[in-house]
Amino acid sequence: MPRRPRIEINGYYHIINRGVEQRTVFKEPADFVYFEEMMCFYAKTYGVTIHNYCLMNNHYHILLEITRENLSKYMRQLNMNYSIYFNKKYKRVGHLWQGRFKSWYVTDEAYLYTLMCYIEQNPIKANIVKDIKEYPYSSYHYFLNYSDIPECLQDAWIVQNYRDDTEAIEAFLTNPVDTSQLQELKRASSLVEAP
Repeated sequence: MPRRPRIEINGYYHIINRGVEQRTVFKEPADFVYFEEMMCFYAKTYGVTIHNYCLMNNHYHILLEITRENLSKYMRQLNMNYSIYFNKKYKRVGHLWQGRFKSWYVTDEAYLYTLMCYIEQNPIKANIVKDIKEYPYSSYHYFLNYSDIPECLQDAWIVQNYRDDTEAIEAFLTNPVDTSQLQELKRASSLVEAP
């Protein structure tokens, strides 16, 4: 049975991908850094705007925006390049990712704002840290240190709306996430059909 066509209309997308069998895909700090570098490099190449991201040991979340129908091309380059790096470094073969990446089209502002908080709060939800400031592999710590922000985050919604107002950024991104509301928004998003 053929795969359903992926939606590629201009706008915001929540992207998730997991390691095959939920295995660890980021084993040490250098792995996280390499993925971040590739994420930013290909974002520039494909004209993708990264709004938020969080890299966990066995999966990642990215909130991005496209203005051309190139989401699949961007994600293919990112996932393939990282797989090659990881397999070569750890002397392994085979698939690194658990199938195709998952993507949800962000249908409205309520979904967008909820997603930003949800993505940044992932390390707390997973009991890795008690304060998201402590987690180094997400966009949050860059938002709080405006002078170090990488090029791929300079057009992020948080930067465009709050600049270096760290108090406002913290207040916004530490808002509690209503997971039932997030599920409702995600369900609504999945009803958007590919053209």
